[in-house]
Amino acid sequence: MPKPLHHPDPGQIALSDVLEALSDPIRRGIVQRLSRNGECSCSTFHAYASKTNLSYHLARLRTAGLVRVRPEGTCRMLSLRSEDLEARFPGLLRAVLASTGVEGARAARRRRRSKPSS
Repeated sequence: MPKPLHHPDPGQIALSDVLEALSDPIRRGIVQRLSRNGECSCSTFHAYASKTNLSYHLARLRTAGLVRVRPEGTCRMLSLRSEDLEARFPGLLRAVLASTGVEGARAARRRRRSKPSS
């Protein structure tokens, strides 16, 4: 049986921890995807980073209070703690997700412009 994971109570979620966790583009991408798709298994994010690196990023998101991780059989399911974050820091998650969407669109445009024409 897996060891229970610590999740901070909503009142223990610190703004500095949330902002630090969201400062990394991989973690912002994970949060963005959870926001769009709802609960996902950890394996959904294997394309984001190596397994070891992904474990690190998911732990950072969990300990900051951004995601909840629950075991289900042999895998772990992740969900975004939207309600807890909205109650603690109103509008913050929406602003970060909107910014992440803008960053992604800009990066996609840069990639398209930098591709050589055939």
